[in-house]
Amino acid sequence: MPHESSTAPNVLVVDDEEDVAEAYALKLRGDYNTELAFGGEAALEKADATTDAMLLDRRMPDIHGDEVLEKLRDRGYDFPIIMVTAVDPDLNILEMDFDDYLCKPVDKGTLRKTLDQHVDRSGTDPKLDEFFSLLSKLSVLESELQPSELEDDEEFQRLKRRAVKLSEELRESMDNFEEIVETHRSVDRGSRSSL
Repeated sequence: MPHESSTAPNVLVVDDEEDVAEAYALKLRGDYNTELAFGGEAALEKADATTDAMLLDRRMPDIHGDEVLEKLRDRGYDFPIIMVTAVDPDLNILEMDFDDYLCKPVDKGTLRKTLDQHVDRSGTDPKLDEFFSLLSKLSVLESELQPSELEDDEEFQRLKRRAVKLSEELRESMDNFEEIVETHRSVDRGSRSSL
């Protein structure tokens, strides 16, 4: 059920559950052209130079979303990839090259706001893209894991220091940096923890 608009960004919606993929496409209708891929293999076949962003499920029976993500990046695709998944995040996401991480279920507003943020600024400033990818990972992990688990993880601490450094650099070079950060933080990434 793709939306027909030549000027709207193209979003590839990937989920092995057809009804879930179709529901996301419905939520995006009017602002995005959507194409559906029902599984990892279909995602790898359909992703191309016209793809502006991807919503990617992690747990799929044919090819796991983590592997799809890795293969797409290996092929040189740098469009925003947003993990939309019921898989609870763990420290293994620190090494993954996604742009954002949303925990299912995801409402229409969250889906649109997240895509708007990534598609609007994608590729405009590599430092800003890196900062928001880090911020997403750190935020999700801080909401899902105990502080003691994070304090002892060297990679988490290294990325946290990198995010602080990028934040300082971007704050100096961008007049509206605080506003952009606040918009990013306003997205409900679906954390279920009370931390």
